[in-house]
Amino acid sequence: MIELAVLDIAGTTVEEHGAVYIALEEAVRAAGGHPTPADIRRWMGADKREAITALLTGEPGGAPERSTVDAVFADFRDRLDSAYADRPPTPLPGVPEALATLRAAGVKVALTTGFDRGVTDALLARIGWGDGFLDAVVCVDDVAAGRPAPYMIFRAMEATGVRDVSRVLTAGDTVRDLEAGSNAGAGIVVGVLTGGLDATALGAARHTHLLPGVADIPGLLSLA
Repeated sequence: MIELAVLDIAGTTVEEHGAVYIALEEAVRAAGGHPTPADIRRWMGADKREAITALLTGEPGGAPERSTVDAVFADFRDRLDSAYADRPPTPLPGVPEALATLRAAGVKVALTTGFDRGVTDALLARIGWGDGFLDAVVCVDDVAAGRPAPYMIFRAMEATGVRDVSRVLTAGDTVRDLEAGSNAGAGIVVGVLTGGLDATALGAARHTHLLPGVADIPGLLSLA
């Protein structure tokens, strides 16, 4: 019996057209970085400040100063806000219905994300997922380290009163999502193919299931 579903946001439950990684690459390039597509993929699902630091560390001068990271992060957020204004994010097909089915069956639903609280709250407000729609939302700035550390999953368990990690399902569209689920010891670790990775790339990480999307989770749990 699964008691808690812990789901990623961008690319997993929300379609935001890859805007987060476009904004990240543009902000890093504007600061003098030269990230390749492989570099950007490597940091999918990560804490965005951690990603910026890593993407700039390989440039002349070594690791960037905190003030530089703060400035690049602010630029990233401005670019992302602009992208979302031009092309608003939307729930992925079937996801609101899947979340409603899970909760109606007594499964609590929490979202976790590599975004900070400010970005997350604005994103969820844009798609109308306000108070009462979810059981918990955990952001990267709520914990000591982002994915692949399992801390956001544990914080979601704490917030929802779930004590047995074997009764937790995690789902995400990036390798780091799957690594976090495995590191937490989740009973079910699902990779979904609604993000930027295909089954070969995503399936290289340890998992229990690969599904087309979150909309298929109720069926996996025999709830639909």
